[in-house]
Amino acid sequence: MSYEAGSKECRHLIEAKESLLAAMEALSNINSTDILQTQIKEIYGKLEHMHDNRKKIESATNYL
Repeated sequence: MSYEAGSKECRHLIEAKESLLAAMEALSNINSTDILQTQIKEIYGKLEHMHDNRKKIESATNYL
């Protein structure tokens, strides 16, 4: 992991996203998993949004 997480919550979000990427990679080698891969991508997007929001909150907190 090249990004240094700022909080426990950020670290957990990063770990969750990395786990989903690993799952998508594994599923890419299995036939008929397109729907599952799409669902995982949607969840990844939601986690990414949560992570972006968390980084903004921490950035604002650290700025003050």
